Amino acid sequence: MKGKSLLLVFGMMLVLLLAACSSEGSSSGSDDGKVKLRIAWWGDQPRNDYTTKVIEMYEEQNPDVQIEAEYASWDDYWQKLSPQAAANELPDIVQMDVSYLAQYAQGNKLADLTPFLGEQIDTSNMTEDYVNGGKINDGIYGMNTGVNAVGFHYNPELLEELGLGEIPEGWTWDDYQSMSDKAAAEGVYFDTHLKPDVFFDYYLRSNGSRLYAEDGSGLGYKDDQLFVDFFGMVAEQVEKGATPTPDVLAQVTGIEDDPVVKGEGVGIFQWSNQFVGLKQVAEKPLEIAPMPGPGTSDGLYLKPSMFFSVSQNSKHKEAAADFLDFFMNDVEANKLILGDRGVPGSSEVKDALKNEVSEAQQQVFEYVEWAETNSSPMGAPDPAGAGEVIELLDTLAEQISYGQLTPEEAAESFRSQAEGMLGQ
Repeated sequence: MKGKSLLLVFGMMLVLLLAACSSEGSSSGSDDGKVKLRIAWWGDQPRNDYTTKVIEMYEEQNPDVQIEAEYASWDDYWQKLSPQAAANELPDIVQMDVSYLAQYAQGNKLADLTPFLGEQIDTSNMTEDYVNGGKINDGIYGMNTGVNAVGFHYNPELLEELGLGEIPEGWTWDDYQSMSDKAAAEGVYFDTHLKPDVFFDYYLRSNGSRLYAEDGSGLGYKDDQLFVDFFGMVAEQVEKGATPTPDVLAQVTGIEDDPVVKGEGVGIFQWSNQFVGLKQVAEKPLEIAPMPGPGTSDGLYLKPSMFFSVSQNSKHKEAAADFLDFFMNDVEANKLILGDRGVPGSSEVKDALKNEVSEAQQQVFEYVEWAETNSSPMGAPDPAGAGEVIELLDTLAEQISYGQLTPEEAAESFRSQAEGMLGQ
């Protein structure tokens, strides 16, 4: 009898232990009956502050939901997310970058949001291209928080002082090099830097190709002369002093150190969502020009600045999807966000924000609106392995700038190594 009692006690303890273990994970119902969600993102302090306020606003309107926030810097964020994914303990809602979306989706770490579209998530005021920014194969694995487009953010007064007038409409890479020559002759940088993966991809697209194959199995261009031409031009820019050397760029630890902010450079090629911060710090009358051509409309696309995804291990996917709807469609919430995560996709939200945003943000809205009719579809998001490819391209581009590799040598090395990374 005593043995049976011990077995009964042990059995009850085992049941309780298993129940406790099964309640662990992404989220659960709390003792007070509330649905508990976890949400994670990367960003600076201003983003952390307003996102926290948006969460509080949602909780006030949905008292049955409690949301726990987790945030970090870019590098720390991904270092933390990777082991969480491996253990199937991702937060319910995770901020995703286009470079990682396919990797996490194809690893079965993210939920397909298609069943929630038109239900928990209202997409009636969004374009199909906007929603499809998070599409992988036949599923939507990330809701676009806003879009960006690359352009040239420049100081028109400095351009005038250099006798360059203004950026010509429909300017070309030949115009870019010619204007750079004049700036360099006056001891001024024309631009800060062409980030290799972003602008090589633009260059490829403007020539009818792209960096990655549509199915992600390899590179998306066959002619290595395109690599040689682009990075040869970049190397010439550094050599003639129109673009900073890698050594100088290494000393730029923050936006306040950028040559444009210090009055030592005309402009920066970058994404539209970076314009507001640049203008605030520079305290100069900056403008946005389209990218050089030819083929500008083919090269440009509206890039999701980032996504919010729902983890596959979440026990409250519908509640998580409802929060995504609030984040993207609630006008009052977006008066706090103010386009920080990209120009919103909802036409209703955009209209409501026109009188709320700063002059700099209005410039961004106008540029993205122009890009909507002067761009081409983005195509598939970056494939799994893109992170390694980008690191490789950065390294090779730096070696070209230092004169350690010719563009031809780098083109061959990039193809052999990148194809291996993508074909794994």
